[in-house]
Amino acid sequence: MFYNVENLFDIYDDPEKDDNDFTPEGFMQWTNRKYQKKLRNIASVLTAVGGMQSPALVGLCEVENDSVVFDLINRSPLRAQGYEYVMTNSPDIRGIDIALLYQRHQFKLIESSEYEIEFSYSGKRPTRNILHVTGLLINSDTLDVFVCHFPSRSGGVMETEQARIKSSEVLKHKVDSLHSKRDIANIIIMGDFNDQPVDKSISETLGALSLEDVYADKQLYNMFCTSDNNKELGTYKYQGIWYINDHFIVTGNMLTKENLINIKNNEALIFSADFLLEEDIKYYGKKPFRTNIGPRYNGGFSDHLPIYMDLIIKASAGK
Repeated sequence: MFYNVENLFDIYDDPEKDDNDFTPEGFMQWTNRKYQKKLRNIASVLTAVGGMQSPALVGLCEVENDSVVFDLINRSPLRAQGYEYVMTNSPDIRGIDIALLYQRHQFKLIESSEYEIEFSYSGKRPTRNILHVTGLLINSDTLDVFVCHFPSRSGGVMETEQARIKSSEVLKHKVDSLHSKRDIANIIIMGDFNDQPVDKSISETLGALSLEDVYADKQLYNMFCTSDNNKELGTYKYQGIWYINDHFIVTGNMLTKENLINIKNNEALIFSADFLLEEDIKYYGKKPFRTNIGPRYNGGFSDHLPIYMDLIIKASAGK
């Protein structure tokens, strides 16, 4: 599962970050009551996506720090689900970061790394690091997970495109490095790319193909790049139009049933339960039920919808 949880901040000022808005005295009047409600809301989404079983792996973005992730898995209804986590410490000015939650009985952590995006041109604000986590699944096969939150389109799509392309170049280099070290690399990339499946950063720089292309083990495929995508729903709505900004991208070997780890039905889904949506009065239809609309507290969840997919894990030979 991946979820951009939109501004999961604690209520305390970090003097090294621009988070003053999210304090009780700040622009958002961010109180402990609102913070605790936000934690419960996110926990309820994870529980609903998993159904009878909470998701084994959950990528999150827009989490402020270690403290909020700790509170989410230990001081909310998720505390009984056996989650541990790793996260980044990015140079992002607002202080938002990326985390991966994992259930320790289903995923044994081997190592984690984070990769900073360094821009060669002046004036570009620092962005979020890319998180890379390696672990063993219950069949003892290795899985590599990358969690991303690429630079936003604020300031203009074309004006900010190069920043997303640079982020994608760093990610592609790390993926290629894994392929050079391993005969078989099972890779899942998840995140908010702030781009569509056909945009340059994803389709060209990263080289993520459509699910309708021929599968090759080391090639990357975008789980939301198909000709029959439902244009009436995406993960993010802007000025009345739904966009798919949040993606799962996987190696081709995970799309073949012969592989010991593969994607169930070769599909990823957008979780669009009614409780995550509200009426879009201005543009009609539905829109994500947000926590805040500007400074006004709205009591909802996020401006993004979560995405999820199921893995089929087969026993390794002799096990």
